[in-house]
Amino acid sequence: MRVLQSLKSRIAAALAGIGTLVAAASVALYGAYGKISRGAEPVFAAGAAIQTGQWRVVPQRAWTASGKAYGVPVKPGATALVLEAELTNRTAESSADYLGVFRWNAAAGKPYVVGLRDSLQMPYLQPGLPERVAFIWTLPPSAAAPAQAAFAVASKTYKPIDNLYGAPGWFNPAVVGRVELPVAQDGAKAVQ
Repeated sequence: MRVLQSLKSRIAAALAGIGTLVAAASVALYGAYGKISRGAEPVFAAGAAIQTGQWRVVPQRAWTASGKAYGVPVKPGATALVLEAELTNRTAESSADYLGVFRWNAAAGKPYVVGLRDSLQMPYLQPGLPERVAFIWTLPPSAAAPAQAAFAVASKTYKPIDNLYGAPGWFNPAVVGRVELPVAQDGAKAVQ
């Protein structure tokens, strides 16, 4: 009887060990699959329409400003990088959830967003109505203004019910491509 129980425990231990190895191998395979290069991300130019889930984005141009840029003050000696774009709200409600649509990998932090029609900061954009806005990053005085800038374009996924609150919303930002634009030096003088 003792031999039979010993055999059962050995078989159970062997099966548990095999199951653990299979689980570890599947995790390793899924991890390796996630790291596989899925090709180059799309690169968009000025005037290209980009669908990002809740927004339709059309980047226009990028330029620097050494003074005020659409009402956003720039400290003396500092420079601002301005990205002008046309945004269309594709949802059914007014929204100002566009702060993360463009990401610029520089030490400038988060941008100010100004509506070009009335120079209002962080305006709510109405559904289906295209609006020109400016994303403005303030560069530190020691940073040189770039001649070319690449902005990551992020998209979010709509969930009718989220896991935390059970409310609908746009979640899980993911980069869908990048916009590469030449940067005009003190281009604000030609616009304002």
